[in-house]
Amino acid sequence: MKKFIPIFVVLALLMAGGLIIVHKKKQHVSGSENTTISKDTYSIGAFSLQNSCVKLPLFLKKLHISQPVMIDLSQKHYKGIALLYGKQMQNVLHPKVWEQYEHFSTYALDKQGNIFLVPMPYISIRPTTFNLQKNIYKLDTRTGKIEIFMQLDDVHPSASNPYGINAITYDCDDNTLWVSAIDETDYQVQHGVIYHIDIQTKEVLSRIEGTDVLALTLLKNKKSKYLLAGGARQSVLYAYDLKSYEKKKSPIAFKPIMLFSLPSDNEYIRKIKIRGKNHLEIQTIPFSYTLIAQTGQSDRAIYHAIWRESTNMWKLTKEKN
Repeated sequence: MKKFIPIFVVLALLMAGGLIIVHKKKQHVSGSENTTISKDTYSIGAFSLQNSCVKLPLFLKKLHISQPVMIDLSQKHYKGIALLYGKQMQNVLHPKVWEQYEHFSTYALDKQGNIFLVPMPYISIRPTTFNLQKNIYKLDTRTGKIEIFMQLDDVHPSASNPYGINAITYDCDDNTLWVSAIDETDYQVQHGVIYHIDIQTKEVLSRIEGTDVLALTLLKNKKSKYLLAGGARQSVLYAYDLKSYEKKKSPIAFKPIMLFSLPSDNEYIRKIKIRGKNHLEIQTIPFSYTLIAQTGQSDRAIYHAIWRESTNMWKLTKEKN
């Protein structure tokens, strides 16, 4: 019995699936760096960088590893997860056992120091790869062991779209996770789901259906709390008004609000960071629901999105390579 699926067969299937999905409708923005608020866009208002409740794993103290520590999921040198520390991040903590669940795309720390990880399919697919995409993983703050935290049984990756769970963020207010999956999208309709999960009970508290996103983060201001989401089908940053939903308990309140579009149709938001007052840092990648786009670093770009209260406009500035 053969142990691995022949790589050339899998790649052929992935390329076929990619050709179907890559022809997606997008909104195009002109070359201007400024995106003006219109009837289709929205201001979340003034915001600032807030103190986070999250901390690094407790087991690092036992190993006499002090901050700063960098969590490395790049897969360049270490499969799975590695922790970099010391002068110029030259020291590495990477037990071989951390490779057992293959590759991860991103993570979220909680207030206990646990690291929640979501998977990433890689170019060399194994028979177990699709099942791995259904899981949220947890690196325990005390033991340093990585285990499956939770499996979402309605996530079904395939050769035509190998992505399952793909983005995650942690909510300090209620000790919950927001997690997205993009497994069943096809050419006509986005079938992605964002799950709101109680960490203590592992209960899915709510679902935002029909939206494909690559990145998630939370933002708070005086008006409300928002779930920011980077689109996987359009080069757009969305916001979900969470306080509005809590009041109305209506699916209508969970419809995305478009904040701004990127200047290029070939860039999609993979990371969202709040850097300061009215300042977002956006990392983008090319993306077409196939594996090749995820593996390269050279095509990634960084934008700085500044909200100008005086003019009600976003200014997008791209970093030079």
